[in-house]
Amino acid sequence: MVEMMIDEIILSEVPAIPGLTLRGFRGEPDYANILAVIDGSKDADQIERSDTLEDVAWYYTHLNNCDPFRDMLFVEVEDKVVGYTRVEWFVNGDGEWLGFNLAFLLPEWRRKGLGRAMLRFNERRLCEIAAGQIDDGTLDLDTPRSFETYADEGEAGKAALFLAEGYDAVRYGFSMLRPLSEPVEVTPLPAGIEVRPAQPEHYRTIWEAAEEAFRDHWSAVPGTDTDYERFLSDSTFDPGLWKVGWEGDQVAGSVLNFVNAEENEEYERQRGYTEGISVRRPWRKRGLATALLTRSLKMFQEMGMTEAALDVDSQNLSGALRLYERVGFRKMKQSTTYRKAVHLS
Repeated sequence: MVEMMIDEIILSEVPAIPGLTLRGFRGEPDYANILAVIDGSKDADQIERSDTLEDVAWYYTHLNNCDPFRDMLFVEVEDKVVGYTRVEWFVNGDGEWLGFNLAFLLPEWRRKGLGRAMLRFNERRLCEIAAGQIDDGTLDLDTPRSFETYADEGEAGKAALFLAEGYDAVRYGFSMLRPLSEPVEVTPLPAGIEVRPAQPEHYRTIWEAAEEAFRDHWSAVPGTDTDYERFLSDSTFDPGLWKVGWEGDQVAGSVLNFVNAEENEEYERQRGYTEGISVRRPWRKRGLATALLTRSLKMFQEMGMTEAALDVDSQNLSGALRLYERVGFRKMKQSTTYRKAVHLS
């Protein structure tokens, strides 16, 4: 094993691979490298995604709490990028500081020690960020702090690495699918609620209502203006597909449906996503979520979609998983969130 230095950060336990170099982010020229690593990894990890170069550029111009020039690491072998990492941090609604980290590594370069070195780089960088925030007074020393990351069902090697490095599995999410060949029973709206088309002057109100509803979810992170800008500029943003329930001038709940055309083309399917399902507290337990969701399914059915999909926190205390199962969704895949306490020296 050898040691390598990047921007005065020494990485230990880096494997002695001929032609291996580690470097930081170089800006826009690295977008193509990021996309190549994502595309080169997704089949091995059984992850369906259809990112474009425009998608990568869009994402990296809407980062929260991440300076890519300091918070990323690129792994090259003979001047070809074979992997990269990125970190960011959040304070969730429970007051916990979370240092999120992710890494992508091409399959042919796995099981060589690179993944462990990349993970430890991420942890070191997040420790530096947390320590700096404590020093400048923006983070209290007693604030609970954790590293956080995740692995999808097909990423067995990544999951094994997290467990070996002291992470615990703390939460499970399901990706769910609903065939639209099956009948859809549209349930009635609660009294006083009506569904109206989303108008541009209401986008912010609808987004804020969903943000308010999601604050009750596990480890929810409050949205920012950057998040709203990202929401508006997402390539799948299509308010014409939303189902928004109003009572007077108040948003009671919504389903922010979308279709990912590039993904449907790549995987030769017709799928609609019933995501962003939310109901604000005063309107819960009245059947509103079911009414909006079944209207969404019917809409996709009439559009010629053959299936609908969504992601859910399997341990959601609101009973979301049971609701989705009742209207015909079934578990397709599982993802796991991992955490490890941050100890600053």
